[in-house]
Amino acid sequence: MQHSGTTSISRIIALTLIIFGGGLLVWGYQLSETFDNQLSIAISGASTDRVMYSYIFGAASFVVGLYLYFKK
Repeated sequence: MQHSGTTSISRIIALTLIIFGGGLLVWGYQLSETFDNQLSIAISGASTDRVMYSYIFGAASFVVGLYLYFKK
């Protein structure tokens, strides 16, 4: 049985990860619309590393946050 203090700390960490992940996803989307990224797509066919890392770490943080928030 978990102590209620531990549960509330876990929930705070989970919510922080969800918010951080969501922010990174939004930031990655904004970066994907920049001239640098559009030029990178036109030349190489792929987004810049900064955009890809924002999406990857944003999605990972968001998913881990959701898991921690809803686990029993």
